[in-house]
Amino acid sequence: MATWGQFSGEAPDLAKKVCTRFESDRHALIATLRKDGSPRISGVEPDIADGELWIGMMVGSAKSRDLQRDGRFALHNATTAAGMSSGDAKISGRAEFVTDEDVIGAYLRKLFERTGWQPPNGVDLFRAEPAEAVTISVEGDEMVIESWREGEGVRRRART
Repeated sequence: MATWGQFSGEAPDLAKKVCTRFESDRHALIATLRKDGSPRISGVEPDIADGELWIGMMVGSAKSRDLQRDGRFALHNATTAAGMSSGDAKISGRAEFVTDEDVIGAYLRKLFERTGWQPPNGVDLFRAEPAEAVTISVEGDEMVIESWREGEGVRRRART
């Protein structure tokens, strides 16, 4: 799997669009897999920093347990309008549970420096490795889909 830095190096324009979309409303939805294999959708605030896509969540939460058991995820930005005037972004891949306290501490210090916020009870932190990223936008009469898959590069399609 690629790091966020590798993805953004291979597809800088698409990575910027994805990043802009996720940063416009920090709240997003993450899909994880429950123990029985059924899907779970949960709110989360992904963070792109230091060439990585980070996903932090409450310690011991159901979504954290899901990702610790099976790292596959899909992440979707908060869609605010049916007409998709601001676009749509999705990322899927694998999330790696971070157990190194030094990495977690450094991340939390930098998060506080950037946002003025820190989790009151610690965090279960995951480093996300994207395998696919997609944006969807409406341009005139067309729906434009731009996608990147690891090893395949960027593809652009327009549909009417």
